[in-house]
Amino acid sequence: MPSPANSTLIAYEYPLSERVRTLLRLEDLYRKAWFFTAKAEPVENHVALVLLFDILEVAGRADLKTDLLQELERQRHTLERLRDNPAISVDLLDQVIQEIDQTSTRLFQMSGKFGQDLRENEWLMSIKQRTSIPGGVCEFDLPSYHYWLNTSAEQRRRDIETWLAPFRPIHDAITIVLRLLRESGKTSAQMASQGVFQQMMAGRVAQMLRVQLSREFACIPEISANKYALNIRFMTLAGLGKDRPRTFDKDVPFQLTLCSL
Repeated sequence: MPSPANSTLIAYEYPLSERVRTLLRLEDLYRKAWFFTAKAEPVENHVALVLLFDILEVAGRADLKTDLLQELERQRHTLERLRDNPAISVDLLDQVIQEIDQTSTRLFQMSGKFGQDLRENEWLMSIKQRTSIPGGVCEFDLPSYHYWLNTSAEQRRRDIETWLAPFRPIHDAITIVLRLLRESGKTSAQMASQGVFQQMMAGRVAQMLRVQLSREFACIPEISANKYALNIRFMTLAGLGKDRPRTFDKDVPFQLTLCSL
C-alpha cells in the first residue's frame, strides 16, 4: 500500500505467506482499476480494462473465496471475545462485526466460478487475448474495441463499472482482512547499522512485515525472513544510474511493524 504523498516516510510491506502476497497484489490492482475507471481519456480506460483482466487472473484461484470466508469468520469470533474488554468501544466493535457480516454474506452469495460472466463474454476475452501481444490492440486488430474507446467517457465508465461489479465482494473482503492485519502490528523504532539489520524472531509469528523509513535515505530494503530470523539489508537504488546496487553504507533509522492475524 503506497505511502500518502505528503508523508515524510515511505512504507514497504513484505508478505510472509503466499495468501497475503495474493491479497496485496489484488489490493494494488483494485486500487489502480478504480482510479483509471474514473478517468475520461480512452487510453486511461484501456488501462482500467487491462487491470480488470489482471484481477480476473490473480483472483481466479479456486480457494480464494473459501480462504476469505474462513478468515472473516475467524476474525469475527476473535472480535466477539473482546466484547467484555472495558478498553474496547462496543459501538466500534459492533460496527466492524456488522461490516464483516455484510461482506461475508455478499461473498457467500457469489455463485459459480469467480469471474465466469466475464469469461463467457467473447468480446472481452478477444481483447484480453490481444493484450498479451505487444501492440495487439491497435484499431486495425480490434475495430470494435476502437469503436468502444470512442464512445462517450460516461458510457465507458458505466461499462467498466458493470464489469468490475462482480469483483466487489472480493475487494471488500480483502479490504477488511488487510486492514485488520495492518492494525494488528506493533511498531518499534529500529536502526540498521551500516545498512544491515538482523533480529531473531524468538517464537513470534508474522504474516507481513512493514518497514517505514524517511524519504531522505536513498535506499530500499531487501527483506528475508523465516520463523527463526529476520534480515533486512538496505540497498542503494538500482536502475537510476550506472552503478550496481550495493549495501547502503550509513546507519538507517526505520520503523518496523510485525503484523499477524
